Amino acid sequence: GPFANIAHGCNSILATKMAMTFGDYVITEAGFGADLGAEKFFDIKCRKANLQPKLTVIVATAQGLKMQGLAKGLENLDKHISNMQMYGQTVVVAFNRYASDTEEEIDIVRRHCAGLGVGFAVNNAFIEGGKGAEELARLVVETIANKPSAPLTLAYDDDDKVEEKICKVARKVYGAATVSFSAEAKKKLQMIYDMGYD
Repeated sequence: GPFANIAHGCNSILATKMAMTFGDYVITEAGFGADLGAEKFFDIKCRKANLQPKLTVIVATAQGLKMQGLAKGLENLDKHISNMQMYGQTVVVAFNRYASDTEEEIDIVRRHCAGLGVGFAVNNAFIEGGKGAEELARLVVETIANKPSAPLTLAYDDDDKVEEKICKVARKVYGAATVSFSAEAKKKLQMIYDMGYD
């Protein structure tokens, strides 16, 4: 269907709703990471289209987790998991396997996810095609059947002031302690209000 990936990193509402008429399961991507892409997917797309996702899959790679060292990478993964859970989502982690990944690395991430009570599956589709994604597919189907997500909890309310929406996203999703607005930002916020775009 029409993907139309634009600034919010999601496909179009039309594409999602079209897919929902053709299959029992619809998987949609919310790009740029589980903070930016997923936040916009939930707070903008799901809000406007009245979508209620049953599950969120966070994709992880050994290379990505090791960018700052594996321990720091696991902390980063934890933040993404807690962000998704803040939205009421049940989370599973898909570990995209590459040829250079070791069994030890995969096992560390698997045990870490188990300790969090989060489902984990290795996605080996890059090497094995569809067969390599069967473990992940089974995990997704079983988790939806046995532990579907709660109703979506959004980061902010529709009628919040623009500044309040920004502050809520910055604090809840990105972990900001405080938010300040520059003089230029305040001018732009006023323009938003003056034009009725709030």
